[in-house]
Amino acid sequence: MESTTFQAELRSQFNVFLDEHRAALAGSLDGLAEEEARASLVPSRTTLLGLVKHGAFIERVWFDEAITRRSRTEIGSPATPDDSFILDDGDTIASVRDAYRAACEASRSAVAGLGLDDVVRGNRRGPLPLRWVFLHMLRELAQHCGHADILREQVLAARHG
Repeated sequence: MESTTFQAELRSQFNVFLDEHRAALAGSLDGLAEEEARASLVPSRTTLLGLVKHGAFIERVWFDEAITRRSRTEIGSPATPDDSFILDDGDTIASVRDAYRAACEASRSAVAGLGLDDVVRGNRRGPLPLRWVFLHMLRELAQHCGHADILREQVLAARHG
């Protein structure tokens, strides 16, 4: 069994890395006009605004649904990851960022009393240790931050014709 100090250090590292990636994803919208954030530059539904909206979805799935066992309907999330990229007419940079920040805060609160070896039972994959959830979220956020970097580069390049 790992020492309590090691567990605390590892948990702290997970928290720091998660928060850095969360900030990077939200920051991908910095300085953009609404139409730039909604720009469709790839064949999928992936847009910068959609990526941040999806970020809120994955926070709710992994830190609400997986922990509380509430359904996606109960937590106000789309049924599928693909649907989480769909932008509504009322979605703005401010509203999507606010929803993302709220989801991240709720995630931090949801896991505050849990240890890395605690098992969460509400995910469709079955019971998983919180450590697995943290690693999965880091992987997910890193991937989406990479997508956001490329899309943002394309948006900014389009400004210069």
